[in-house]
Amino acid sequence: MNFSKNITYWYSNNKRDLPWRKTKNPYHIWLSEIILQQTQVNQGLPFYEAFVNHFPSVFHLAEANEAEVLKLWQGLGYYSRARNLHASAKYVANELQGVFPNNYKELLKLKGVGDYTASAIASFCFNESTAVVDGNVYRVLSRYFGIDTPINSSKGSKAFKALAQELIDGNNPSEYNQAIMEFGAIQCKPKNPDCLACVFQDTCVAFNENRVDALPVKIKSAKAKKKYFNFLVFISDDGKTILEQREGKGIWQNLYQFPLIETPSDISETVFQEHLSAHSLLKGQDYTWSLYNKDAIVHKLSHQHLYTRFWIINIKELNAQTIPINSIRDYAVPILIGNFIEEFSF
Repeated sequence: MNFSKNITYWYSNNKRDLPWRKTKNPYHIWLSEIILQQTQVNQGLPFYEAFVNHFPSVFHLAEANEAEVLKLWQGLGYYSRARNLHASAKYVANELQGVFPNNYKELLKLKGVGDYTASAIASFCFNESTAVVDGNVYRVLSRYFGIDTPINSSKGSKAFKALAQELIDGNNPSEYNQAIMEFGAIQCKPKNPDCLACVFQDTCVAFNENRVDALPVKIKSAKAKKKYFNFLVFISDDGKTILEQREGKGIWQNLYQFPLIETPSDISETVFQEHLSAHSLLKGQDYTWSLYNKDAIVHKLSHQHLYTRFWIINIKELNAQTIPINSIRDYAVPILIGNFIEEFSF
């Protein structure tokens, strides 16, 4: 069986109708690939459409300020992608006069572009014969060939990349790369794949050895750390509140948040009052407070779990830099805080 031809044939009959498949424009392809990193298609599609409409060219994106980009990105998470997207747009617009690199090697020089994204753009836009290897490709190859080398090991990444490169259809790398990713996304799914309707049923090692659920193999990552966040939601009598911009490196870099008290563990209301009494924003002030959510909201990130409570602080006036409450939705905030803002209905 010719693996490449069969998967491409399957793709021609089963591919989803997606806007970035109707263009060879490297700006649009690049946007879609950055958005779809760590994001499923159904979630990423409206963000892609919003970015294309809001920033129709790389020049428009480059000219935007970071706050505008982050605000449009809000809800996708992994905000370093948005910051890298913006940095690369400036590089392409200002250093390359708006012309995207047209090969894998040069695409790798763009901030936020690694092996997978460079391979995708190079093959989709410029028909370069360089194989993509993402989670879907790892899964398809691991199951079809019965490979149990961990996909998140250096040995595994090299082996799967080499195998993918051997299999790629050099005459039509764009179609082949999209085919194997689509096959992994909608046919050879992580859970409950439809093996009985699979074109590779007879030759798939995992299916014939009853190892579909065991492949691919992945080394377990370190246990996520727990953090305890207490956000202070100030509401003054004149309709003001406080949002602070996060500084320094981190997942929420340059995003806005309510003033934060981070504690080493969960705290009682009595302990919270002690923290509050010592807070610089409240010295000499009369205020009342209440706990918005008794049960902590658990926000799970890849490397840490945030146990979060929102404390409502009603105060006559604020002796700090404030914003009108009615403009709170203009600021780029983490989705955790964005959800609270919508739920609380200021």
